[in-house]
Amino acid sequence: MKKKILKRTGIILLSILLILTLVIIALFWNELRSLSSIKKVDDYGMFQMTYYGDYGFDDFLLTGASSDRDIENFVIRRLLKGLPIDLNITGGGCTAFITRNGDGEVIYGRNFDFDYAPSMQVVTRPKNGYASISTVNLSFVGYSEGNLPSGLNINSFLTLAAPFLPFDGMNEKGLAIALLAVPEAEPQFDENKVTLNTTTAIRLVLDKAATVDEAVELLRQYNIYFSGGIDCHFLIADASGSSVLVEYYDDDLQVVTTSENYQIASNFIAYNDLNVGEGFDEFERYDKVKFEIENNNGTLSEEQALDLLAEIGVIANDEDKLQWSVVYNLSSLNGVIFANRNTDNLIEFELKP
Repeated sequence: MKKKILKRTGIILLSILLILTLVIIALFWNELRSLSSIKKVDDYGMFQMTYYGDYGFDDFLLTGASSDRDIENFVIRRLLKGLPIDLNITGGGCTAFITRNGDGEVIYGRNFDFDYAPSMQVVTRPKNGYASISTVNLSFVGYSEGNLPSGLNINSFLTLAAPFLPFDGMNEKGLAIALLAVPEAEPQFDENKVTLNTTTAIRLVLDKAATVDEAVELLRQYNIYFSGGIDCHFLIADASGSSVLVEYYDDDLQVVTTSENYQIASNFIAYNDLNVGEGFDEFERYDKVKFEIENNNGTLSEEQALDLLAEIGVIANDEDKLQWSVVYNLSSLNGVIFANRNTDNLIEFELKP
């Protein structure tokens, strides 16, 4: 009789455990699928992930965020199931450009230069928006050289905040955007508008804009603050070859256009030809890109663009600051990315709507 009771008790406990397991899987199915998709693509600390499910950006846009703490609270509540994060905002000495290759396709190149930053390419497919692939600075959420995500485990859980932290990206319409630090910015504040930060402004454009004009119009509908006190501007381009540099100056959103068949952005304010820089090598990097494009009859192949990005990555105090380089082909929706000047490991990707 005692054995029967123990056996029955064991069966009941196993049944309860199975039910709890099924409930957990059901509740966290999309999160588990997302974490399971994490793939390390470079030993420097570069990863790829497909984000499954709804990351709640439409809900976020209803209220926005007036501080990084507001973003943290939304992400903790909506995506991380209560697991706390502390956004560690970083800027950098970046360079970006748009031109065409020899086949007439629009290409967008971009360097992110700063202190060590592991990175992640994140594919998102929102129901009420465009599919996109974006690059995230994982040091934003606390990852470091000695603390990297590694697939389906608790240490990878913070990567679920990635949709809210893009530094650059391209969507299925061939619209691309990247942020670059500048010495100063003067955004207007309208109490009747919702406020976004630097990275959620990029998410807004990737999810909702198909053209440069749509992107600018969207950005005009929101206030912006710059996380961590790092002022930025945005280089935006689309598959038609149209491009603008969006800057915040004189208490307004300013649009810098070009009469050339290319456009370049570095870490200086270009509005009204002010050319206010950080006093580092931002003008030298800009001039190098301009020379290479014009010396090649206004075009660059993807290979030339990749070599150029590797060449102009910032080195400061004998330290390599180049964290990642990416070339997006806005016509074919594919591209190449590499980490820390490692052109021996070119990671190809394709955005499938």
